[in-house]
Amino acid sequence: MSRLDRVTTTGVERVRRWLRTLREDLCTMRADPLPPFVWLRWFPHGVLFLVAFGVTFGAVAQLANDGGVGPQLAFLIGLAQGGAVAFALWRPVPAWWLSTAGTLVGAVEVHRQLLAGGAQGFTWPWSSAGLIGHLAVLLLLALRVRTRVSVEALAVTALLTYVLQGLWGGSDYTPTGLLAVILCTVVVVLGSALRGRREARAELRQQTVLTAEERARRALLEERNRIARELHDVVAHHMSVISIQAQVAPHLVKDPPEELKENLDGIRQNALEALTELRRVLGVLRSEVPDDLGTGPQAREAAGPGGTPDAPQPTLARLSSLIDNTRAAGLEIRTDVLGDAPPYPPGVELSAYRIVQEALSNVLRHAPGAAVRIEVTHFPDGLYLSVTNSRPTRPAPASPGTGHGLLGMRERASMLGGHVVATPTLHGGFSVSAFLPRDGRAYGEQPERPPFPGMDLIFPTGDAL
Repeated sequence: MSRLDRVTTTGVERVRRWLRTLREDLCTMRADPLPPFVWLRWFPHGVLFLVAFGVTFGAVAQLANDGGVGPQLAFLIGLAQGGAVAFALWRPVPAWWLSTAGTLVGAVEVHRQLLAGGAQGFTWPWSSAGLIGHLAVLLLLALRVRTRVSVEALAVTALLTYVLQGLWGGSDYTPTGLLAVILCTVVVVLGSALRGRREARAELRQQTVLTAEERARRALLEERNRIARELHDVVAHHMSVISIQAQVAPHLVKDPPEELKENLDGIRQNALEALTELRRVLGVLRSEVPDDLGTGPQAREAAGPGGTPDAPQPTLARLSSLIDNTRAAGLEIRTDVLGDAPPYPPGVELSAYRIVQEALSNVLRHAPGAAVRIEVTHFPDGLYLSVTNSRPTRPAPASPGTGHGLLGMRERASMLGGHVVATPTLHGGFSVSAFLPRDGRAYGEQPERPPFPGMDLIFPTGDAL
């Protein structure tokens, strides 16, 4: 194949692809309705229907009276041009074809009257009403379809105008081709810009929602990592005790059998391996938060007031120290402890301490000058905590927190099978209540125990958190 043949074949293929794309874009009956507005729901639709009526009757009057077109044909052309405006609300591409066809038929008929001398000085090839209707259709088209389709429709409109006025022509008429092309271009650019702005706002709104969801998901994962890091000391302590007891046990029995020594040695080895893996997991969690390895603000916050990241995890015995430190910050606190404190698992005591700590931090951030009442009640089945503050006495400053403290409380309570309720009070304050089962299991997992009396009053269905 020669070079000329290859160039010709390439050109033909490009033309075929362009014609195929043009047919897919403009030869369609796909519905693309104009969405209703939020505040003035059907107002734009009503305005466009009025424009459609005006275009219809204006086109009929111009074509019949000034263009010399017969009444029946003038009515059909006007109906096509006006109906295209209303039709464009639902199917803009077919409406554009309808408006273009009406304009073409009207231009051909008026051209015949111009040659016969019956339409001297008529605006041709676009009548005033027909141009207004076509501009409305192009605007709706640009608002609803891709920019490429709008440009293609504009190009076909300009090409049709050039063929009618520039190549075919007429005599004794007022030319409107250049004005029509300019106005159609302005309308297409305006509609495409408005469509792009609407899509950008919708995408920004979607990105905002996704960002908020991602932020909440990240906060949840960070809180769970923080809880896992804090519980590491508790689990590591138990594993270390198991290892030591397994090592000491053979020395407590006179002439222990070899099977016992082997079993205890296996228990010790398994405990040491589990402890090693636990430390590796902790290293992975700490690697995502380098501050936890030092003395940064996150490490100090995780350790609590006056603590360090390497200090022992807090327990209920340190609640009094936490409350005293908070009082020193200028907060008025009243504490009520009811019932005798039974021995709790370390995880329950750690979670209880952190819940009270976070509740007091929220009061310091969001309710300056408020009075706080802390209630700690020991029940046979668990621990009930309540931190309630009164109305703040002055406006709260901008908070540096992440806004996910309540999420962390819920995670800690859910981990132990407990519940958390956070809700505003009737007097303008805020209340955080939590119940932690004594053995760290939800009531549905222990049918042999009756639930805590009055639990449905303290934690109603659908808590506020």
